Formats: sequence, C-alpha cells, structure tokens
Amino acid sequence: MPARTLDARLTAARGQFDAAAHAGLLRVLPGLLADTHQAAAGSRRDLDYARLSSAYTLVSQLLNKLGQYKQSRLTADRATLYAEVSGSPLAAAAATRELAAVLRHQGQEAAAQRHIEAAVARVEATGLTTDAQASAFAQMLCSSAYTAAIAGDRDQALAMIREAARASRELPDVPPAGRLFPVTPASVDLYAVGVHWALGDAGTALEAGRNLHASQFPTVERKGRMHTDLARAWWQRSKPEQTVGDLLAAARLAPGEVRDRPAIRQIVDGLYAKHPHVSGVRELIAATAA
Repeated sequence: MPARTLDARLTAARGQFDAAAHAGLLRVLPGLLADTHQAAAGSRRDLDYARLSSAYTLVSQLLNKLGQYKQSRLTADRATLYAEVSGSPLAAAAATRELAAVLRHQGQEAAAQRHIEAAVARVEATGLTTDAQASAFAQMLCSSAYTAAIAGDRDQALAMIREAARASRELPDVPPAGRLFPVTPASVDLYAVGVHWALGDAGTALEAGRNLHASQFPTVERKGRMHTDLARAWWQRSKPEQTVGDLLAAARLAPGEVRDRPAIRQIVDGLYAKHPHVSGVRELIAATAA
C-alpha cells in the first residue's frame, strides 16, 4: 500500500480519536494495523516501522481510555518495540507515554516513572532544535509530572509541571496540523489540573484550571477532557452541582468522554447514588447510557 495512503488512514484514525468517535475507530483499527504491518515487513524501512509504532500507539491510547488495560499493555509494548526499531525518538516518546499510562492503571507507578523519565531524557538529547522536538519535550514533562503525582511523589510532580510550563512558553497557542504532540500553554495548564487532582489538592487543581475554556482546545476529545478533569476536581471537593455541570458540558461536546471512560462513569454512578435530586443528574445518566 502506498505510503501516502497509509499516512492518510493514520491521520483519519487520529481524527476519529480526536472526535471521541470510539466505536468507529475500533472498527477501522484492525485493518490499519494489518496494512501497516504489511508495509513495514515489505520495505524494512525505518519510516514504515515508525508508522507501525504510531498505529500501535493509537490503539493503546484508545484502549487505555476504554479501560482495557490488559490489551493496552500488549499494544503499548509493540508500539515501543517498533519505535526502537525505527530509531525515531519522537515515535519512542509517544509509545512510552502510552506504556507509562497503562502501567499507572495497573498499579506499577514506579515502573511508569522510570519509563517516562527515560523518554524525557531521550527527547532532550535531540537538542530540541525543532518545534516538533520542543513540543515532544513539553509533552513528556507533562506526562512525567502526572505519573509522579499518581505515584505520590509531590516534589517531583510539581517540579515537572513547572518545567513543562516553562518549556511550553514558546509554543504556539494553535499547533500546526499533523503535530505528533500538539502541546500548547493551555494544554499544560490542563495537565496541571490533573497533577493537583492526583495529589489530592482539588482547590489548587481548580485554580489551575480557572482560566481554561473549551475554545482553547482544537479537538472534541480535548474539549471533553477539560470538562471531565475539572469535574473530577469538583467531585474530589464534594461539590456535586459543579461536578454535574462539567460532566454535562463534556457529554454535550464529546459523549464518549463520559460514556466510555470507566473512571468518569464511576463518578456518574456516585452522583446518582448520593445526589439523585441534583439538577442535571438524570440527564447525565441518560447521556451515559445512550
């Protein structure tokens, strides 16, 4: 299959992920993986192995979101393997980010930290001479901060998110199309929300997200994620009305971000069990069940 066709299909699949079209993406991914495998086996070129790694990274990213961690571990391992074969530090960074995510979900926070810190070092070793490398570095710092926060390493988490904010200052507010790591200053602020939430500091998380708004994020998935991350902080602070407000906003923008993510469905179930009469809860239940 021509490289341009594979690139177009990868871009289209990424577009479905960004649109939170999870069911449709699940249908096209098996064929995409088969064709990228065939291309890499036939050419043995580094670029085709990088494409294959990118395809597996996308699969792992989706499976992580859906809570399918056993399968995601397998695909993240394959993404990492083919990235190493390709020699691309950016493909390796993307794969490592997903591997760290699934390790966190599997309770292996220390291993996740080791992998993501190694990825930070590899990206930094490129010299950060291009915008793509600088974006990858900022993304790895964000991922490192969140991983450290999940592990309870407060000092490391706060140091890394501060460094990510510094690294993102020169990045554009609107990343160019096709950027592997479309990091912006606003997306770093959104990571800060998650970092402080993971550290158990809901007030600081909400303060970090005080100036965020959906128009700062180019994709449906990121817009929805902004609202679900804020909802988690409101829920942690025992504010059911505000929690419902952000979850409804997420469901209206990106239903899959509420319906398909186990951690968010758990909050919805908690709202229904503990606060069934709060305005919007029944609408939220209907959106989740659709």
